[in-house]
Amino acid sequence: MTTTVDTTNQLPALTEAAQAKAAELLSREDRDDLMLRLSVQPGGCAGLRYQLFYDERSLDGDTFMEYDNGLVFVVDRLSLPYLMGATVDFEDSLMGAGFKVNNPNATGSCACGDSFN
Repeated sequence: MTTTVDTTNQLPALTEAAQAKAAELLSREDRDDLMLRLSVQPGGCAGLRYQLFYDERSLDGDTFMEYDNGLVFVVDRLSLPYLMGATVDFEDSLMGAGFKVNNPNATGSCACGDSFN
C-alpha cells in the first residue's frame, strides 16, 4: 500500500476555519486513528458529489497532510485530479453552518449546490 505526504501542495487547501472546526469535531470522537477524508463520488443531479468524513482507513494511493493541530487531511488518488486547486472552508452564518468546497475545476453545479460537474 502506498501513501504520499503532500509536499507539492496537490491537496485542496484547508482554511484556518476549516482546520479548526474539523479538529474540534474530531476531538469529540476521542480517537487518535481518524483522518479527515475528502473524496469525489458519482451522484447528485450534476454527476459528482463531495464527501467529507472522518475515516480510519488508509487506501492505496492516498495523499495526506498533517497540520500543526494534529489534524490529518487525506484525499484518495482517484479524487485528487478533481480537487486540484480547491479550497475547503467552514462557514458559520445566519443561513447555517457547514463545510464548503470551492473548486475551480467544477464547470457547473446543480441548483441545490449538492453536486457538481
